[in-house]
Amino acid sequence: MHIRIGTRSSRLAVWQAEHIQTLLQAGGITSELVLIDTKGDQVLDRSLSKIGSKGVFTQELEDQLRVGSIDIAVHSAKDLPSSLPEGLGIIAFTERELVNDVLVSRDKSLSLTNGREFTIGTSSTRRVAMLKHFSPHVTTVDMRGNLQTRLRKLDEGQCDALLLAYAGVHRMGYDEFIVEHLPIADFTPAVGQGTIAIEAAETLDVEKVNAIRQLTNHPLTEACLLAERAFLARLEGGCSIPSFALAQWTDEQTIHLTGGLVSLDGSQLLRENFTGTSEEAPQLGHELAESLLARGGDGLLADIRSQL
Repeated sequence: MHIRIGTRSSRLAVWQAEHIQTLLQAGGITSELVLIDTKGDQVLDRSLSKIGSKGVFTQELEDQLRVGSIDIAVHSAKDLPSSLPEGLGIIAFTERELVNDVLVSRDKSLSLTNGREFTIGTSSTRRVAMLKHFSPHVTTVDMRGNLQTRLRKLDEGQCDALLLAYAGVHRMGYDEFIVEHLPIADFTPAVGQGTIAIEAAETLDVEKVNAIRQLTNHPLTEACLLAERAFLARLEGGCSIPSFALAQWTDEQTIHLTGGLVSLDGSQLLRENFTGTSEEAPQLGHELAESLLARGGDGLLADIRSQL
């Protein structure tokens, strides 16, 4: 069996695709990488919300899935829109990495907790809004590009620190530049942060689908992602909506899901918590979103969308 793996061409995306290759190879499956540039990779002079965040890092890969040029597409799960195009679906989620956001800098003295004023580079509306809510003393600047590009901009003095997902920083071997792990109780991550998703067309040979799932899917992570993505789907959220959600196992049968929304200026933050079994994971996410919307989340979402 041979699998053609579609991936973005950044170093982190290629690392993720090569990780999938390694998992497949353990089962005797050969594979090849097909590098594909996405709109999000090509347009770096505008924020994600300004270029249309839905599918900004996935559409070109999905086009190749539809025509059969690739068998699977490998994504950072947090980059996937809340709903996928017709005929496509996620067939696996890898075991999740540590989910925290981290502060990255050459200056080891920087911290969000000491009240010191400094400038943070990030392209995430969620991170900007949360910084305004929890750390209004810091300034943010829009920082697009792959991890290496952002580190170069940091060294050029365009900001004092970067706010990034631990998973990407760790996978690229930049742990030495992490100066602070942000607590997930406050800085709850984006849906899917820390895991790799494998997308395929519904027409992909079932034998290939079963083999890929068996070798790459992590059932415990998958249950959490089903809850988180159901939450996001009900909100009709994307990369530009400052929403957050994290599902975690509290014991062998129980999942705890926390999720919410924060206004763009950071003045309002709504959060809900639900607990249920793995079988209830999608329902859990839907119910959390419904509760949030009923508490004023619908108005907050409308306000957010009117400003983007």
